[in-house]
Amino acid sequence: MIFNKEGTTTIITQEKATIVDFVKGIENKYETLKNDNIVANLFSLKELSINDVNEFLRISNTHKANKRSFVIVTDKVSYDDAPKEITIVPTLIEALDLIEMEEIERDLDF
Repeated sequence: MIFNKEGTTTIITQEKATIVDFVKGIENKYETLKNDNIVANLFSLKELSINDVNEFLRISNTHKANKRSFVIVTDKVSYDDAPKEITIVPTLIEALDLIEMEEIERDLDF
């Protein structure tokens, strides 16, 4: 896993780990990430199923309850197929734009 911090956002890129190991890695580092917006970049994966995406459900719900953004980047699974609690976008640029919009909404108490 590669961690890149940009301002209040940490981008975590999946390299070789399985989805389960990737989620466990995020959970193990969560204490240092809990105040950041998190982007889980899964773009390098050749295959990804909705069941793989569902592995992120617990951490996504926890993070959003703490008023932080959690976004998955992949073009293998549509946001229409994912549970409403999980945010999926097809590109990193869209993830960063979405986080910026969500931060504005939080600042305005939406």
